[in-house]
Amino acid sequence: MGRTRHRKKGPPQGLFEANIETMSHDGRGIARIEGKTTFIDNALPGEQVRFRYNFQRRKFDEGSAEEITLANEHRAEPPCAHSFLCGGCSLQHLSTDEQIVRKQHTLAEQLEHFGGIVPEQWLEPLTGPVVGYRSRARLGAKYVYTREQMMVGFREKRHKYLADISRCEVLRAPLGESLEPLSELIASLVIRGSIPQVEIAAGDSDIALIFRHLDPLGEGDQAKLEAFCAERGWHCYLQPGNESTMHRILPSEGPERLYYAHPDVGITLAFHPRDFTQVNSEINRKMVPLALDLLDIEPSHRMLDLFCGLGNFTLPAALRAAHVVGVEGGKEMVERGYENARANNIDNVEFHAWDLTQPVKGQSWAAQKFDRILIDPPRTGALEVIPQIAKLGAKKLVYVSCNPATLARDAGELLKAGYRLTQAGVMDMFPHTTHVESIALFERRK
Repeated sequence: MGRTRHRKKGPPQGLFEANIETMSHDGRGIARIEGKTTFIDNALPGEQVRFRYNFQRRKFDEGSAEEITLANEHRAEPPCAHSFLCGGCSLQHLSTDEQIVRKQHTLAEQLEHFGGIVPEQWLEPLTGPVVGYRSRARLGAKYVYTREQMMVGFREKRHKYLADISRCEVLRAPLGESLEPLSELIASLVIRGSIPQVEIAAGDSDIALIFRHLDPLGEGDQAKLEAFCAERGWHCYLQPGNESTMHRILPSEGPERLYYAHPDVGITLAFHPRDFTQVNSEINRKMVPLALDLLDIEPSHRMLDLFCGLGNFTLPAALRAAHVVGVEGGKEMVERGYENARANNIDNVEFHAWDLTQPVKGQSWAAQKFDRILIDPPRTGALEVIPQIAKLGAKKLVYVSCNPATLARDAGELLKAGYRLTQAGVMDMFPHTTHVESIALFERRK
């Protein structure tokens, strides 16, 4: 006699009431229902909502609010019609001013958590456009044969499925309104089911699309991609395998570069579409001068720029300092730094390739003395290089962070090394998301 299989019970059906007590770090409202924590999308602290369960787990439940019976005073009308479905943004229902307040609170909370650290002064938030700001993105693509439908965009909230969206309000124009034409383009291809993603990268005036394809692209399909991009004046790249297989098919000649400017200092930087650049160009244009002003660079100073990338801070700093040294993990970015230095007639810089998670003993730049240091590490922070930083003699150090937890951790180490945290603040690099970009000034104790 075979076993009886019991079908797993799904979440309760219908709408349920909840009082929202607080908000999680990923932007969901938190309620306690019969003693159990419930995370609810589209819900803000202090609200009374009617919600639908999405999942029930042993320790917590998840749901989405469909009716707001008592609204938070900071609730806002989302600028995007897809905000409650698409996982690209999670805070569009919260006013932009209150988003900044929450990000400041997150930074302060993380600093407090790591040793009770409080900056001597809080900086005014750095803000910019809240829609049409994003110049880089990786879009998923999927053709659903059962519905004969092509989808291009971001994932649904807390799902692996692509959200069915027609436009994106946070992507730079004209990218945001090009999702539907892009979907139609891919749907018209013979290999429409073999294109899993499209990456976009935008400079100040040019745009590049990178089509990842799992099967060989026929002449007819390639002609369609080229025509689509040519009509818009965009660069077109194909990527049949890993990143090393990426190659440009349009335009057929000229350097494979996009460009963005630092107009306040008259510098223009070139980058390859796969290079790391800040996604929010308006905030970047404000962030770089702010960082250099905080460092108070004098013409006689020597400055070290760690995790320097293609010279985003390095080259503007070179216009203020006697000499600037940039260190980045890959040789290709070092070459890009020198390329940009030559293009801007800057000759008082040097770039070095080194993995900053590894010991720096024996590196020529690590044996030098510096008056100022700037670090802009990845989300994992700069813990491994902090001990070396303390030996370089810099009186001021600016730390640009994309993760307040690792900034707070590293701040604790800098305090132990003889620095004090004099100023800190947030920069709204990613409006409508819970991502917190911040900047902090450390000064050596006298």
